Amino acid sequence: MEALLEFAKGPLFRITFALMVLGLLRVLALDIWGLIETTRKAGDRNIPWGSAFKKMLTWLFPITRVGAKRPVYSILSVIFHIGLLLVPIFAYAHVELWKSGLGFGWITLSDGAAGWLSITTIVTGLALFIGRVAFVESRSLSRFQDFFWPILLIVPFITGFICAQFAITPAAYQFLMLVHILSAELIFVSIPFTKIAHCILVPVSQFIILAAWRFPANTDEPIATTLNKKGAPV
Repeated sequence: MEALLEFAKGPLFRITFALMVLGLLRVLALDIWGLIETTRKAGDRNIPWGSAFKKMLTWLFPITRVGAKRPVYSILSVIFHIGLLLVPIFAYAHVELWKSGLGFGWITLSDGAAGWLSITTIVTGLALFIGRVAFVESRSLSRFQDFFWPILLIVPFITGFICAQFAITPAAYQFLMLVHILSAELIFVSIPFTKIAHCILVPVSQFIILAAWRFPANTDEPIATTLNKKGAPV
């Protein structure tokens, strides 16, 4: 078990992290190529960069959108994502692992802050999963990965919290720590192949959406004619 744990913390961690980075670079390259192609086909080189940047900030910091629709779900989602980002990046044990793999580290959260963030992430993640299952509207619009991701994402938090906060036997600690690391590494390799990749690369995605959802030049009149809206006020 100890040898397997060391392998998961060392070579496997570096391999899965590299796969995630390479996969995201591939998605980024395809997105940039899509931006170039849609801009060329539209015949309009004037991409509204300011509007795209504003949309990106709105997506990253959804303060104005919280409470507009499904306020409870929105607030739970924001809290969930705060812990989801801060704990993996700034927890002390994680920074030490990043340091061993990358060769450098950064500031860390206190143990208390990391513990409370872990609890809120677990609770809100379970609440989001239950809400998606319980409400017909959410369930009917959801795909398998929409149910899979919340559960997978909280597994490292549950196992890490138990290992950090409870006195358990060495065998139990090694087992839970192995599950903790392997589940995180499964998240690494899954990110580039699911919708999470576009959440991470949202700035480019916003630019592509703004570039793609425009008609080619000189098509206004044919489109208005086809829709029987010619002469209608804009």
